[in-house]
Amino acid sequence: MRVVSHTCSNTEIVCALGAADRLIAIDSDSDFPPEVVGGLVQLGRDLQLDVEAALALQPDLVLSSLTVPGHERIVDAFHAAGVPTVVCNPQNLDDVFGDIRRIAQVLGIAERGEQLVAEMLAAMPPHTPTADAPRVLVEWWPKPVIGAARRSWVHDLIERAGGRNALGERDAQTHSYDTDAAPDAVADVIAMSWCGVKVDKYRADVVLHREHWQDVPAVRDGRIVAISEEFLGRPGPRLVEGYRQLRAAIKAKAP
Repeated sequence: MRVVSHTCSNTEIVCALGAADRLIAIDSDSDFPPEVVGGLVQLGRDLQLDVEAALALQPDLVLSSLTVPGHERIVDAFHAAGVPTVVCNPQNLDDVFGDIRRIAQVLGIAERGEQLVAEMLAAMPPHTPTADAPRVLVEWWPKPVIGAARRSWVHDLIERAGGRNALGERDAQTHSYDTDAAPDAVADVIAMSWCGVKVDKYRADVVLHREHWQDVPAVRDGRIVAISEEFLGRPGPRLVEGYRQLRAAIKAKAP
């Protein structure tokens, strides 16, 4: 089977399933595992994916997603060409596991999909949040502040790690704040996980110097942590590492 992967998470899922040899091309943001992606054709980023170049490779399957606004256009183009396409759009952790199972099924390795899900669950033991558990804000972008709300796998990861999502009352995937005003969410820990930015470029001082955020407990107490977006923003196997780092940050603040 000849597989084209449109998103980082799907690329990583295929590799974790032991099916990397089926990949013939990937999007330009797929960067893991390096020993696999380094030798593959790169088709462009997100909305700039070169669909014609992908079709010229005569794929048997395309793995895409709707996790980036506008991806519908890419998905529609593959559908119009008649190429079998799996489209992922997870809203929570169970959806992520469902996508892993679905991809494994279409690759003909359903048993390996069940095994991978079981491995991930075992590596992320649940810790029930207490009433006074730290409130965690996972920040996708610093200005305006865009944070992970209830309808996100990050919400589930925070709770599984024993914390409370600072935006858990927001019934949405994300919620935004203008930094020129004080936020109405209370955060004891802020996790920078800025999309499209390498973790070594995250700057805690950007958060700490927000004039109107000085009364936010996380800012006041300097509890700002950096967790690479590759561990929280990609709904695939490496969410396990995001869980571990969230757990460490929650334990460090827990009363």
